[in-house]
Amino acid sequence: MKVAEADILIVPGYTNSRPEHWMSRWQDRLSTARRVEQDEWSKPVRADWTRRMAECVNEAERPVVIIAHSLGVATAIQALPEFRRPIAGAFLVAPPEVDNPKIRPRHLMTFGPYPRDPLPFPSLVVASRNDPFGSYEHAGDIANAWGSMLIDAGESGHLNAESGHGPWPEGTMVFAQFLSKLAHPAN
Repeated sequence: MKVAEADILIVPGYTNSRPEHWMSRWQDRLSTARRVEQDEWSKPVRADWTRRMAECVNEAERPVVIIAHSLGVATAIQALPEFRRPIAGAFLVAPPEVDNPKIRPRHLMTFGPYPRDPLPFPSLVVASRNDPFGSYEHAGDIANAWGSMLIDAGESGHLNAESGHGPWPEGTMVFAQFLSKLAHPAN
């Protein structure tokens, strides 16, 4: 699949993604990408975030490719039952442990637990071995449950601008390869 053949939805997490974050950079470079905007980035409410996610998917004119980071992963996964348009694939980065009582801020737990059913489309989970918001073991467990390919990002923190992943060229290459292998889903 090519970028022009998909509606690419950028799904940031808690507090959104600043201009230097790889998500914002990718959105600027991918011609069919648009951000799933939330009304309240610093006080996420699961029902509001998943409703907005589903609206964006259901408004799509082409097959959807999801690029989600952190709480955006939980948002996309929790919104799945509301999707009425085909999903070509999902690129899921740094999924937080939303069912971990140690997560901060605590209201992020309202996005958990993750459903464990296999995803009905190809997916890839990218996880770091020292992410403060989710262990690599947890990411491996949910990737296995979802039938997702797991990519080991090594010691990369939360895979955001603060951990040195502004442009994230390695992620760009992995995403390009993932996108090239996607087929057009059946309507």
